[in-house]
Amino acid sequence: MSEDRGKAGDAVGSSDHEATGVDANSHPNETSRPSGKRPGRRNRAVGAGADSAAVTAGSAAVVTPAAKKKSKTDAPRKENLFKRLRKFLREVMSELRKVIWPNRKQMITYTTIVLVFVSFMVAYISGLDLAFIQGVRWLFG
Repeated sequence: MSEDRGKAGDAVGSSDHEATGVDANSHPNETSRPSGKRPGRRNRAVGAGADSAAVTAGSAAVVTPAAKKKSKTDAPRKENLFKRLRKFLREVMSELRKVIWPNRKQMITYTTIVLVFVSFMVAYISGLDLAFIQGVRWLFG
């Protein structure tokens, strides 16, 4: 592939790859991975000045005021309360299936760490409380 990059005819082909968003180094049959960047505006005008204003004005003229109005029959109906509750519980169950649950050893370790930390914090705050009580008694007698 590195030999192909040096050819004069390949310069035109590389701009085609850039225009379509395909990496020049990737195989044509491979799908490209998302880069995490937002794609450019899709309806970008090629020309500048009056041409771009005409393109945007032309695209805005497609929407008519009658198309903007919605009747009450077009609005989506609210589902029954029980149907919504059932749908919610199904979605909760499907999400819980995706959770990676800890095994017994991990659970014991995590529980021990939490209990030790909570015990330490209780002792620390109790000590501060007793120190403040002693300080207030000494100050105000």
